[in-house]
Amino acid sequence: MDGGCSCEDLRYRLTDKPLFVHCCHCTWCQRETGSAFVLNAMIETACVELLHGETEAVETPSHSGRGQIIHRCPRCKVALWSHYSGAGELIAFVRVGTLDNAAALPPDIHIFTETKLPWVVIPEGVPVMKEFYARSEHWPDWALARRDKALAHRM
Repeated sequence: MDGGCSCEDLRYRLTDKPLFVHCCHCTWCQRETGSAFVLNAMIETACVELLHGETEAVETPSHSGRGQIIHRCPRCKVALWSHYSGAGELIAFVRVGTLDNAAALPPDIHIFTETKLPWVVIPEGVPVMKEFYARSEHWPDWALARRDKALAHRM
């Protein structure tokens, strides 16, 4: 899957299937995106290949207090992916809306729905969590194994 920013200075490719797709409804994500939620496809950073351009890494605060690093296009400032403190730079949270075919990655789960805007309707059949969740209860085994392999490379 290929994606990029609005000005097309930056293009990237996902070289494997994402591990899991979150639709996060927390107020922090609402504020950071200026929208009702954020849709992130989690994937090993090693599986995000820059085709051309370079990202600008911007440190921003987060609800956890540990912050996140958002990779943006230096020209148009579109947020392409983030790294959160838990997995650091080993796992990228790719903004699904920056993919050429965003419809191909619907959410696997909706999280932090306790602060979901009341007019957002979540389709039936997708897990809904008031806050976060236990990965072992929702992720497929292949995704857990790939995540564990990626995190084993931490120093």
